[in-house]
Amino acid sequence: MLSGKKICVVVPARNEAERIRRVLETMPAFVDAVYVIDDASTDSTCTIVRTFRGTPSTTVALIQHDRNRGVGAAITSGYRRACKDKIDVCAVMAGDGQMDPGELEQIVLPVVRGTADYVKGNRFAYGNSWQVMPKYRFIGNAILSLLTKIASGYWKLSDFQTGYTAISLAMLQRLPLDGLYPRYGFPNDILVKLNVVRARVCEVPIRPIYAGERSGIRLGSVIPKISWLLMKNFFWRLKEKYIIRDFHPLVFFYFFGGASLLIGLTFGLYLLGYRIFSGPVSGTSALFAAIFFLFGTQSLFFAMWFDMDTNKDLQQ
Repeated sequence: MLSGKKICVVVPARNEAERIRRVLETMPAFVDAVYVIDDASTDSTCTIVRTFRGTPSTTVALIQHDRNRGVGAAITSGYRRACKDKIDVCAVMAGDGQMDPGELEQIVLPVVRGTADYVKGNRFAYGNSWQVMPKYRFIGNAILSLLTKIASGYWKLSDFQTGYTAISLAMLQRLPLDGLYPRYGFPNDILVKLNVVRARVCEVPIRPIYAGERSGIRLGSVIPKISWLLMKNFFWRLKEKYIIRDFHPLVFFYFFGGASLLIGLTFGLYLLGYRIFSGPVSGTSALFAAIFFLFGTQSLFFAMWFDMDTNKDLQQ
């Protein structure tokens, strides 16, 4: 326990036979339970977990998926077990050893103290992240972080791809666990869901750890998939939070701003093509396109500002 609160750690793992024992051996003493979610490994990961002998104060349980369902689905299985066992604070640590167990206490403390409902690590807080993280992952993370700010409404946060997190039991019980994204976009998706239920989210600095292991993540396919997911989540959040649950005029700014910007861009590109291939265009037409473009841009900026102001008290 930590300050009288029961703590569990969900460890999603797939083919982590080389690293899973080290993850379990370095688990802090205040952890009451560790739930290793094996996502249909084909190596000896399950055998190592079954034979692991930890401390008497920490329970190590193995939960197996019969097929590869994705890291998000694995974490969700751990969340369900934490709810069943009434664990006060549920953290997530990867099975590949990329998360420092010495930082677990600072991850869970805001939830333990009741100052946050959800805590996530931030590797960008360290100035050397660019040197430590693989360059393609750093760039991909930065792109997805920008898109997630817009989709989730947590504008002050960053490094949305980190999986080092902690969440309270009360917030877990409010989340639609069956509706969480099952694969790599899980950290982005859950933040959108958290924003709709007005969860207080806190960020703490964590060290980026990379030991030269090869990642199975292919940014060429992951970024488009998560971008599409975030676009759908953005409109879902506007509907759920600002129309159904409580009306806010920012939805009009987003709608009319987006429509005007699209009209201005489309007509502007048409005029540019006409000017290149056919001849001069009238000043009135060019002014028409510019007005729509400027009105759309200004409206979107107003919408974003309203969104930032509405959510400023939900992020630390």
